[in-house]
Amino acid sequence: MTEIPEHLRKRAEEARRKAAAKASGGAADTPGDTPAAASGGGSDDAPKSEAASRIPAHLLERSRAAKAAAGGGGDAGAGSGGTATAVATAPAPAAGGAGPPLAAGPGGHTQRLLTVVKSGSIQDVKAVPQDKVHVWPHLLGVEFVAALGCTAFLLIFSTFVNAPLQEMANFNQTPNPSKAPWYFLGLQELLTMFHPMVAGVTLPGLGLIGLILAPFIDRNPSHKPEDRKFAISLFTLFLMGWSVLVIIGTFFRGPGQNFGFPWNAGLFFDL
Repeated sequence: MTEIPEHLRKRAEEARRKAAAKASGGAADTPGDTPAAASGGGSDDAPKSEAASRIPAHLLERSRAAKAAAGGGGDAGAGSGGTATAVATAPAPAAGGAGPPLAAGPGGHTQRLLTVVKSGSIQDVKAVPQDKVHVWPHLLGVEFVAALGCTAFLLIFSTFVNAPLQEMANFNQTPNPSKAPWYFLGLQELLTMFHPMVAGVTLPGLGLIGLILAPFIDRNPSHKPEDRKFAISLFTLFLMGWSVLVIIGTFFRGPGQNFGFPWNAGLFFDL
């Protein structure tokens, strides 16, 4: 909460005391106010009142004149009617030029605007909510934990399962069939069906280009599967098509890359 400056608090208390004194009959006021107005001069009391309330003398004179004019020539007007009229019609200018326009608030008290503070300087105003988060630690932290988990799994798995190394290579005896690793068996299966240019360059290139363009074609920001039919359908076709090629090349290709059922010719596949 904003703290009220000390001089403003004192001025408010003095104004309340003056209002209470006038409401009860106006018998007494703060030093330097009623005596100055009744005598018409008040050269000795005015500096004291100004020092006590920290209000410039010309503002006090204008306030008294406004009260006298509003009250039809009350206490201040009776004591110095001509002076009040003169002050009301020709207010004393400020120290640097013409004074501010006459304005009286509730109860005849003069109001002054201290300053205007913009909301942006004291509080952070966000017109548009931000739904973005920083890469670190929100993303990289999860990726680092996932990498540690994969490393631990491979370490434990390699401790109990040996690598599938075969015997020393013999250039006089070529294995039949000679199959690629399982992750390349889909591409090797395409080579048995199409020309090498088509199977090795055209079809894989079209598949990769389609996967690259998928996020730009389907720009739906929803995370629900029922709202992402295009992206899910494209990924399903790619995954199922490649899986079928890998399964055929693994279990249904025998010697000479000939098609055969595994329950008849056996399995020709090593991990």
